[in-house]
Amino acid sequence: MNYQIYTQRRRRLAEQMQAGVAVIPTAPERPRNRDSSYPYRFDSYFHYLTGFGEPEAVLVLVAGAAPKNILFCREKNAEREVWDGFRYGPEAASETFGFDEAHPIAMLDEMMTKLLADQPSLHFHRGADSAWDARAVGWLNAVRAEVRNGIAAPSAIRDVRVLLDEMRLIKSTEEIATMRRAAEISSAAHRRAMQQVRPGRHEYEIEAEILHEFRRHGAQAPAYSSIVAGGANACVLHYVDNSDGLRDGDLLLIDAGCELDGYAADITRTFPVNGRYSAAQKDVYEMVLAAQAAAIGAVKIGASWDDPHQAALKVLAQGMIDLGLCTGSVDGVLESGDYKRFYMHKTGHWLGMDVHDVGDYKKSGEWRKLEAGMVLTVEPGCYIRPGEGVPEHLWNIGIRIEDDVLVTALGCEVLTAAAPKTVAEIEATMGVA
Repeated sequence: MNYQIYTQRRRRLAEQMQAGVAVIPTAPERPRNRDSSYPYRFDSYFHYLTGFGEPEAVLVLVAGAAPKNILFCREKNAEREVWDGFRYGPEAASETFGFDEAHPIAMLDEMMTKLLADQPSLHFHRGADSAWDARAVGWLNAVRAEVRNGIAAPSAIRDVRVLLDEMRLIKSTEEIATMRRAAEISSAAHRRAMQQVRPGRHEYEIEAEILHEFRRHGAQAPAYSSIVAGGANACVLHYVDNSDGLRDGDLLLIDAGCELDGYAADITRTFPVNGRYSAAQKDVYEMVLAAQAAAIGAVKIGASWDDPHQAALKVLAQGMIDLGLCTGSVDGVLESGDYKRFYMHKTGHWLGMDVHDVGDYKKSGEWRKLEAGMVLTVEPGCYIRPGEGVPEHLWNIGIRIEDDVLVTALGCEVLTAAAPKTVAEIEATMGVA
C-alpha cells in the first residue's frame, strides 16, 4: 500500500482549511450481542485520510503556519493481541502511516485542550454523533476556562465534511483502479448467480452464491445488504429478507455489490428464474434497458447531474404508454407524474467509499455539472404492482438494471460492463440460448 496517498490527502485538507484544527474520529465497534461485535468497518472519512483500519482512533489535523497531523490510537497490548489480533500502537502507526505524531487514545482529551488553544476554528463532523458533539463542547469549555491566562478558544465550528465531500467526489487514479476491481468481482458474482439459479431454490441460496464469489476474489464484504428478490418481492425497492422460494415463470432481481479495500460496487440485474423471459417480461425489460442506454449516453463532462435521469424518464414514459400502464402523451405523463406509480426513484447516485457516496447534487440551487473522475450509478427501473387499470399480464413484474459509470474525458466508462445485461447475453449465461 502506498501510504503517501493519505499523506497527500491530509496535506490537501489542511491547505483548504488554511487555519484551525480538524478532528476526524473513526467508527466505534458495535456490539452484536452479549459477547460478540459486528464485523468492524472503519469510518470512511477517517480511512480516506489515514488508511488506518483499527478502531478507537482519531485523526487531528492542525492547519496554518505550522501544520501537523496527529494520530491517536490504541496502545500496544500483548495480552489483548493474543485475543483480538495485532495492533500497531502509536510508534509503529506513526512510522508506517506517515503521521507527524502519534499518541495513545487515552491522551486525546488532555491534548485537545492544548491543541485548540489560540486556534481560530474547530473543524468537526458536528451533528453526526451526539457523544462526539458533547466531547467537543468539553474541549472548547476547557480552553475557554483559560481565558484569564490569555488563551483564546476557537470562535468558529465548521463542518469538516464540506471540504472532504468535495475531495472524495473526484476519484484518483488509485481509487478508480480499486473500483474497477470491485466492479469486476461484483460482475462475476452476478454471472455466478445467473448460472446457479433455478426453480425450487431459495433467494438466500442465491445470496450465498454471490457472497461466495465476493470473498473468493478477495473482497472483504458486501458493500450493502444484498437484495435477492424473486417474483413480487422485486417490486419492494429495499427488500432484504431474501427468504422466499424461487418459482418457475418469475423474475429474480438482484441488487448486490462487494466492498473492496473500502470501495463499493453496486450492480442490479433482473433475469428469469427458468432462464427465459416471457413475452411480457421481455417487453418491460427491453423498455428499462433502453432507458438505461439513454441515461448512460447522457453521462459526459459538462452534463447536468439530472440529465441522465431526464433521458431515462422520456424513454420510460413512452414505454409505459406503449405497455398500457399510462395514457396520454409523453410530456403529459411526465408533467403529471403518472409514471411514478411504476418508477418512483432517481436514476442514480454517487458511488465511492460509501455505496451512496458523499457529494452535493446541486450547487447554488442548480444541478451540478459532471466532471472527469466522478463515479455514479445509472439504475432506471419499473415496478408493476397489481392494481386497478394495470394490465394483469404485467402484474408483479419488477425490473431494475444498474451499472457503475465513470465520467471520463471521452464521455464515460461502464465499470460493470462484464455483468451480462441484454436478453441474449443473460439467456446465454443461463444456458438457454
